[in-house]
Amino acid sequence: MNETGRAVPNEIKGWNWGAFMFNFIWGIGNKTYLPLLCLIPIFNIFWIFVVGFKGNTWAWQKGNYSDVETFKAVQATWNRAGIFQFALVVLVVLLYFFIFAAMIGSLLSDY
Repeated sequence: MNETGRAVPNEIKGWNWGAFMFNFIWGIGNKTYLPLLCLIPIFNIFWIFVVGFKGNTWAWQKGNYSDVETFKAVQATWNRAGIFQFALVVLVVLLYFFIFAAMIGSLLSDY
């Protein structure tokens, strides 16, 4: 049981990509405001992982969900968006490093 008297079902516990990638926006959308701590520089590097791991629990506690299936359907949308955003970030970072490596290689070959 939690502070609201609602037990958190085991099937909703786990990683939430939407909470991880969209942390404070996800928090506002799910009426849980601990993800706003992600706005604190340096601290946010650690806190985004906490939000990703605890997000489902917080959303269930603060939400007004009638059943687990409804909750999972709502969070599935956030998860798809989070996974897409994560893949996009990884792609951009890899592209950046490949371009940077090519530029350095080009500069070094001139000498």
